[in-house]
Amino acid sequence: MIKKEYPEEGELIVGTVVKVQNFGAFVALDEYPGKEGFIHIAEIATGWVKRIRNHIKEKQKVVCKVMHIDSAKDHVDLSLKRVNEHQKRDKIQLWKNSQKAEKLLEMVAKQIGTTVEQCYKEFANELIKQYVTLYAAFEEAAYDIETLKKDGFKGDWLTAFESVAKTNISIPFVDIKGYINVTSWLPDGIYHIRNTLKEAEKSDFEDVEIKIKYIGAPQYIITIKAPDYKIAEEEMKKAVEKIKVSIKKHNGDCEFHRKLEE
Repeated sequence: MIKKEYPEEGELIVGTVVKVQNFGAFVALDEYPGKEGFIHIAEIATGWVKRIRNHIKEKQKVVCKVMHIDSAKDHVDLSLKRVNEHQKRDKIQLWKNSQKAEKLLEMVAKQIGTTVEQCYKEFANELIKQYVTLYAAFEEAAYDIETLKKDGFKGDWLTAFESVAKTNISIPFVDIKGYINVTSWLPDGIYHIRNTLKEAEKSDFEDVEIKIKYIGAPQYIITIKAPDYKIAEEEMKKAVEKIKVSIKKHNGDCEFHRKLEE
């Protein structure tokens, strides 16, 4: 993998504090081996910092924002106070995913009898170009290896890549819910409602789960479990529309609500 020598200004980096002095702290840039940055005391925290070691300590992992780079002097200015908690959590997760992806690629290389460097040359660098991060490529493979094939990737390495991905990555799922009022004015209306809801629980996707449960006449709760929110919302929309169309044929009606009606 071709790595940059220095981060870019404005970039968020993960670092390890190596030395704390009264005027600031020196930080090893974990993502840029051999490089070090400096956080001036004014960039440690908002407000007046009376004692710097109350805010930062040696060996501490930190997420900093790159303020200025002077490559001629091999100097990188960092800020700790300009990173909020949300940015910190996201960056740490990305960093952890990156570390895990490296380990997974080592496993792939071992399975196919080559080196990690050769894997980058043959396919990993192209995967990063396509999916932004190597971890995202592993996630796609864990979800469906056909995605990589449709995007033009081919070779014997795909079998090992899929195996490592499916064994080591759990695909995150999301859950959404809504409420429906379903009625039918026919004498056997309850029969038609039951069949209509049963059909609505069917999805075209194997990894989507639709459940509809009775709350109390005429209300039901509908829950969707899917790989992401976009798919979940689309499946919710299709299920509700399926119910509306079906129950209308049996002299009935269906209303959808996001919250439970009192």
